[in-house]
Amino acid sequence: MRTTTGRPLPALFLTVLLAAGAFPLAAQSSPGAATGALVGAFGQAFGPPPDYPDGELDPATRADIQSIITSISERQLDTAALGRLKDSGDARILWFVADLMRFIGQREMETLNVIFEELTGVSPRRGDYNAIPDHLMAWDLPAFPGYRRLKGDLMTLIDSRWEPFFADENSAVDWRLVAWGGVLMDDRGDAGPGQHCFRCIPALDNPPVTDAAGGSWYPDDALVFGLVVNGAARAYPKNIMEVHEMVNDALGGRTFGMPYCTLCGSAQAYYTDDIKGFYPVLRTSGLLSRSNKFMYDLVTTSAVDTFTGRALSGPLHEAGVTLNQLTVVTSTWGAWKEAHPGTTIVAEDGGVPGKRYPMDPLRGRDDNGPIFPVGDVDTRLPVQERVLGVLGAGGTAVAFPVANAVLALQAGANVELAGVRVAMDGSGIRAFIDGQEAPSHEAFWFAWSQFRPATLLWQREAAG
Repeated sequence: MRTTTGRPLPALFLTVLLAAGAFPLAAQSSPGAATGALVGAFGQAFGPPPDYPDGELDPATRADIQSIITSISERQLDTAALGRLKDSGDARILWFVADLMRFIGQREMETLNVIFEELTGVSPRRGDYNAIPDHLMAWDLPAFPGYRRLKGDLMTLIDSRWEPFFADENSAVDWRLVAWGGVLMDDRGDAGPGQHCFRCIPALDNPPVTDAAGGSWYPDDALVFGLVVNGAARAYPKNIMEVHEMVNDALGGRTFGMPYCTLCGSAQAYYTDDIKGFYPVLRTSGLLSRSNKFMYDLVTTSAVDTFTGRALSGPLHEAGVTLNQLTVVTSTWGAWKEAHPGTTIVAEDGGVPGKRYPMDPLRGRDDNGPIFPVGDVDTRLPVQERVLGVLGAGGTAVAFPVANAVLALQAGANVELAGVRVAMDGSGIRAFIDGQEAPSHEAFWFAWSQFRPATLLWQREAAG
């Protein structure tokens, strides 16, 4: 059952969900990756997928799933219906089982483990909330018919404002990979300085900026995300972006949106002024997809793939919109302002007098590998190694490990693969094809290789 108020559930219920382990689903990486083996982010092996039936879900099982959803909406879990799922004989329901992990307590988690073991023959790691979705994503297990609608009935118990995403029968969203990220929807029409929202990740619209001298508050060795548009340069301090994760701004006579997915280590920027009939304003939905921010257009409530810019639902999807990307350079502030002395930088207070952003808001959260499930990974590089990703001629995906590429460039070597050449900008790098800049951005390897599974990988040794 969906709420009808258009507002989130009470904060107390959200707190219960968080305490119960509200961990989002994440990625489905390239099946087989480099070796043909299904290997997880921490070296765990995934066996063969289980058998599953074709066709419609058994009516009794569907009734049990609906009863579970209704009981959760009434704050009283139907444990009998939950227990019967293990006898369904249909492994496809495990996507719904994974969704339930955001709604139940530790005591019922063992029931979910038993259901998974009964339907797959695999014993998940007890106490590991990632184990079940890790397997499902690695196996690329299909969902049962009607999964989208039932998942929508469940997920909109958290925030009914997500309903338009689930209601679009023609969307290109892979609903298996979508889950709650622990926060709510940012649907503010005004995301200017000081405009707060309830339990959301608040975007910034047109934040105030200063010249480079006015940015003396930011350490020279701290990272910025740098843009250059029609000769105008601007730096977005990483610590501010870690708090807001989304900026809508104007530079060089153009407007754009820049989402920063902290989980993927990926800041990207998309023009928003070149789409006939549409003027998108990008926001964070509070959902995740493939361990990446599930962003959307506030104006049309259309889901947009954060990593590719492709509209996945709503009017933008109907119009076949894919946002045009521009390069984001990750550089130290000192090197960026030396390379671009006319640069501006977002003001220290973000436009709120007296406000101060911590220098390390995440406190090393991602230092030891992905914190959410990512399924199987491409083992050619460590999962958290930073790469510069770019689409070469004909759409060929190419990735350059940033640290090795910078060392090679500093040594005077030519860094090029499949017609894509990279060059230094500040302490970071940007890409060129036939002398023309090609949109590029950095990301963790696990993220780039999942969204671009056929990517070519530059290796310093092979490049000479």
